[in-house]
Amino acid sequence: MRPGAAYVTAPSGLRVEHLDEPLGLTTPAPRLSWQLPPGTRRQLGYRIVAGDWDSGRVTSPQSLLVPYAGPALRSGQRVDWTVRVWTDAGVSGWAPPGWWETGLLDPDAWTARWIGPPDPGPEPHPVWYLAGGCDLAAVPDRARLYVTAYGVYEFFVNGARVGDAELTPGFTSYGTRLQVQTYDVTALLRPGRNRLGAVLSGGWVGWAPLYAGLPLGLLAQLDATGPDGSTTLARTGADWRVATGPVRSAELRQGQVTDLRRDTGPWRAVAVRDVDPVRLSASPAPPVRRVEVLRPVATWRPRPDRQVVDFGQNLNGWVRLADLGPAGTRTTLLHGEALDAAGDVTVDHLWGAAAHERGPFQRDVVVSAGHPGDRYEPRHATHGFRYVRIEGRCAEVAADDVEAVVVHTDLRRTGWFECSDPRLDRLHEAVVWSLRGNVCDVPTDCPTRERAGWTGDWQVILPTAAYLYDVAGFGTKWLRDLAADQRPDGLVRHCAPEFLPLGMHVAANIPPGCAGFADAAVIVPWELYRAYGDRELLAEQWESMTSWVEYAAAVARHRRHPDRAARRPEPAPYEEFLWDTGFHWGEWREPDSPSDPAGERAFVAALATADHGSLATAYLHRSASLLARAAAVLGRDPARYAGLADATRYAWQQEFLRPDGTVTPDRQATYVRALAFGLVPEALRADATRHLVRAVRRAGTHLGTGFLATPYLLPVLADHGALDLAYELLLAETPPSWLAMLDRGATTMWEHWDGVDDHGVAHGSLNHYSKGAVATFLHRYVAGIRPVDGAPAYRRFRVEPCPGGGLTSARGVLDCPYGRIESAWRADGDRFDLAVTVPPGTSCTVRLPDGTAADLAPGRTELGCRLGSPRPVHASRSAS
Repeated sequence: MRPGAAYVTAPSGLRVEHLDEPLGLTTPAPRLSWQLPPGTRRQLGYRIVAGDWDSGRVTSPQSLLVPYAGPALRSGQRVDWTVRVWTDAGVSGWAPPGWWETGLLDPDAWTARWIGPPDPGPEPHPVWYLAGGCDLAAVPDRARLYVTAYGVYEFFVNGARVGDAELTPGFTSYGTRLQVQTYDVTALLRPGRNRLGAVLSGGWVGWAPLYAGLPLGLLAQLDATGPDGSTTLARTGADWRVATGPVRSAELRQGQVTDLRRDTGPWRAVAVRDVDPVRLSASPAPPVRRVEVLRPVATWRPRPDRQVVDFGQNLNGWVRLADLGPAGTRTTLLHGEALDAAGDVTVDHLWGAAAHERGPFQRDVVVSAGHPGDRYEPRHATHGFRYVRIEGRCAEVAADDVEAVVVHTDLRRTGWFECSDPRLDRLHEAVVWSLRGNVCDVPTDCPTRERAGWTGDWQVILPTAAYLYDVAGFGTKWLRDLAADQRPDGLVRHCAPEFLPLGMHVAANIPPGCAGFADAAVIVPWELYRAYGDRELLAEQWESMTSWVEYAAAVARHRRHPDRAARRPEPAPYEEFLWDTGFHWGEWREPDSPSDPAGERAFVAALATADHGSLATAYLHRSASLLARAAAVLGRDPARYAGLADATRYAWQQEFLRPDGTVTPDRQATYVRALAFGLVPEALRADATRHLVRAVRRAGTHLGTGFLATPYLLPVLADHGALDLAYELLLAETPPSWLAMLDRGATTMWEHWDGVDDHGVAHGSLNHYSKGAVATFLHRYVAGIRPVDGAPAYRRFRVEPCPGGGLTSARGVLDCPYGRIESAWRADGDRFDLAVTVPPGTSCTVRLPDGTAADLAPGRTELGCRLGSPRPVHASRSAS
């Protein structure tokens, strides 16, 4: 601890950038964050001591993302830091020290060379073993290993696996960025000869056609400092050797084939290439790890030659298998989300009739060497599954010999929800698991079929994700890939990182640049700013954000849909702000959209010529509006984008809104979007809401929205006087609905509303998180924890529960950047009691169901009212 009086307890929760374990940072001036001591209300100033830098007392309320302003950092430098704060309660003690360590900051610090196999290999998707070494005079005081690859690598020092990260180095826009991992390997080294080695597979290079031409390669550098201060440098180069070994082949979707009878060899010279170190950087996100292990809940034999294991939960990961049988026993593991009518594992719903024509899929194979104690755990392929079919062995696989290993980015959990209705608790848990299954270095659409970072999927789930987990660094990493793959004219690709060449999209008549999906370029950085207060991220993404909006505005200005031109040869003046051309996925996966492969192909083909003017213009307005707000945050002139937002709103109203409040097309999604985006003038909002309610009732009081509008459906109803209907939809038990998914066995969200039909047949992905955005209604309306515009990171927030649906209690907890927020309420007859916890450094406005409001300072406060009564019954507060 630093000297000095401590009148209040110390700050806590020290973080660097958005990381808890900041080893190998390549940020020249990392930003530092902390949380205020309990019992304080506001920060008046701070003093940071970081290495040789002492900030002195700085008068400021800022405790998030404060830039390091000390001497320039060196490669491999460890910096210990601490902070004390001046608060309304006095000066604090010094925080328990935190730390960070830089990676290789200077490109010249890299002396290693790329190495890889000299030829394509003996079979499709080969796996290579690479070997080198280094000599040390003594056990080092400090040793760091820096590694990256084209492909997926595991690194070993003296036979011990290095680190606990999986699927490294991760998936990025390889033409621009490669992620480097830094490991502390001091404890693995010994005097004399040290063996260094790696296992290298194709990974995303082998899976993504865009990168299929890249040669696999490894780049590794070991820096060791001896007790006498001497340094030893070991690096990949021409002295390394390459061979094949027990892992014969691996492809991320197809699976891994391992023959434990095979030895490694024969060893050959590696191919050596030069490296461009400029593209090398650390990831701002936590690594992918093995996060949890699940045991079977049931096993059975649908046929004598196979056994099915049910883990009770749809997940992303792999199976760990013990008792591999006598030597030569070949065991095949087929992973799936669904069962066929005979109770066997099926993947037909993922690929349709072509499932068996695409080669192996989610299939691992292991051949036993017959050694007692051998275990099989593939680490070069992941699968989305609840069930696994085990074939090729006569003996029953005991429940103790098989485990499901849950694998995903090791995000810090930040949000929880529970209520008096166990069905909603189950729904919330399914949303959590769906998110977990689709955050595997990139935010994927599903962990089975495509596992791609679709822009539309991530932007709709992001507010939910940012409540449940700390996705600040994860989202930052993804946005950098989106910007890297963005065309110079501003066009945004379908996925980030993009995994298909542009020519394949064009050939399939699904060119990129579609509204609602590509608008993630604007929506995602804005939502991350709201959740985490990262102003620098807005500044970093500004060019990407504006270039996308300018691209879309130019398309609107210069092109007209043929049908509109035929109806009105002379364009109306407002049409330059009407975006009605191009391919758009539209309101993807509405309940009445086809789920069979043939119908889906015809549906997608029709999208290429459809008039999407209502949806595309709405999103152009939405993104322009957010850009105007982002400009104000960054101190830029918002006039250009505020004007564009006004013009697109006017164009939309002229073309798609009638005087009676009806909209075109007359579908639930159009009303929801119009009300959510502020496209309907105040005078017509009640009329538009009535039409939305009628549309819901016409559908038998069922939702009719798809990917883009579903997140807004229940909030729009609640905000426009139809809270009861919002609860009716939330609690509906017949399809299409969320609870119908659960009733049909869902443990994650489905791609299609009828993911399992009336006959028990599966359709599409059964782990597609976009429809899980309904959890934001649970967080913000049922529990009532809501962010406030103009106060990012919950510096100010609202608690406004909206009880209904027969619920008698609910509780939400959010560990926001400033600390823990909690809202817990209980209704008993006409009495409503609410307890709110406000973290230090923030403030909260509470609104009770009877309309009364109160401003709360940090601490725990209890409030109450009688439902329908204009005055609160009681209000008491205690400091946290």
